[in-house]
Amino acid sequence: MEISSTLLAGLLNEAQLSPTREICGLLFGTADRIDTAQACPNVAPDPSRHFEIDPAALFAAHRAVRTGGTAVIGHYHSHPSGVANPSARDAEGAMGDDALWLIVTAGEARLWQTRLPGTFVAVEYSAVATPD
Repeated sequence: MEISSTLLAGLLNEAQLSPTREICGLLFGTADRIDTAQACPNVAPDPSRHFEIDPAALFAAHRAVRTGGTAVIGHYHSHPSGVANPSARDAEGAMGDDALWLIVTAGEARLWQTRLPGTFVAVEYSAVATPD
């Protein structure tokens, strides 16, 4: 899996700028590349410990795909605790639908995929320079 180094740096920076609240958003791309990310409001009741992507943003993204937009391949969120591993709460939300989960902290990003409900598999990725 590839991800733009600029995009990755932006997500790490976003996480660093939000040390007490989980950030979250959608990932768009193909089976082998994360092309873009879209920040979304975190509407979780306790955004300091959990994330929930605004359903309106999620529905809008899926509607855009039906009209030729880039595929939604997963989402990202941060862990203000500084650990980029899936939490028990993350496992509760893992559908087993092959979606990508990019978990970021102020200094690290790890990519996961949910192949079975409640479970994660680590996914290797490379940060690549994007042409100007």
